[in-house]
Amino acid sequence: MKTILNVIWLILCGFWMFLGYMVAGLLLCITIIGIPFALAAFRIGVYALWPFGYTVIDRYDAGAPSCVGNVLWLVLAGWWLALGHIVTGLALCITIIGIPLGIANFKLIPVSLMPFGKEIVPADQPFAVR
Repeated sequence: MKTILNVIWLILCGFWMFLGYMVAGLLLCITIIGIPFALAAFRIGVYALWPFGYTVIDRYDAGAPSCVGNVLWLVLAGWWLALGHIVTGLALCITIIGIPLGIANFKLIPVSLMPFGKEIVPADQPFAVR
């Protein structure tokens, strides 16, 4: 079932959200200081391309630098990407078939707003990393 949802997701909104994250990552790569932010954008972009079967968990070993990084990310790119998830999520929820995809889009909003201190793991192994 997750493969079918991933293929439908890819066609309807996954590819476009992936491109949004890649553009944000490339823009953040312009400066050396932005490279960690670009890596986060690329990591979330791959997750936004194929989200079903994966989940996001909090890393409890992340400290103050991830908090500062999240604040900078929110100002630089986070709210634009979250706005993209909100718009596509609402558009997908118009049809009955798109409701699970819209809900998945809404689940991507927290990680698109604050990606540092989070890790993307397979859904069947959410506790293996800890």
